[in-house]
Amino acid sequence: MTNNNTSSLTHINNKPLRERIADILRDLIIKGELKPGDSIVETELASKLGVSRAPLREALQTLNTEGLVEIIPYYKTIVRHLRQRDIRELYSLRSTLETFASRLIIENNNPHDIELLRSICDDMVAMAKTGDAMKASAIDHQFHDTVIALSDHNLLISTWSSVSQRVHQVLALRDMVRTDIVSMAQSHYPLVDALEKRDVQQATHEFEEHIMDARDLTVKVWEDSDDLSNGRHS
Repeated sequence: MTNNNTSSLTHINNKPLRERIADILRDLIIKGELKPGDSIVETELASKLGVSRAPLREALQTLNTEGLVEIIPYYKTIVRHLRQRDIRELYSLRSTLETFASRLIIENNNPHDIELLRSICDDMVAMAKTGDAMKASAIDHQFHDTVIALSDHNLLISTWSSVSQRVHQVLALRDMVRTDIVSMAQSHYPLVDALEKRDVQQATHEFEEHIMDARDLTVKVWEDSDDLSNGRHS
């Protein structure tokens, strides 16, 4: 094992306990194993994780800042409800950020960016064809994270990072109940095609349509699914 690899492993092992706990909880929420409205009982969770309540509370504060949980002082902590307004706001912000990123990718004019995005699309379609909605959803999120990263715009990337986990949560909850995951995966190819043509107007249109179509489907899933409708009146 090289020194670099040893250094990387040491860095992972030395990750603060609160961050490791936050990673575990974040993964459970994003995968839908902890659903909107579920209560998080600190004593039970600390016992299951084999940790004290202090780092657990710190981890929950992190997730509260990310918008994944809601801490109700002196009462309880729950996985944050998803309301129609939350979904619509999230998707409208996504549209603004990703259309801006698409213009920057075109300006940067790096053929390797297009190759990378097309490769991710191929992986997404291949996974969707196996019927694994959760993994296809994770690659879907990877695609949109990559679009933002390829913008090479630090403030945009920072803004995206503040909502990225909530985007992933919504994508995962949506894809748990949808049946057309192959068409979902394939719907990303027109985005890459427009970027490859370096057509700003078409790219903007394709990204807006893609995100608004996803928004409409998510709202419909939200209305039809018990998993999401717990937050309807919150």
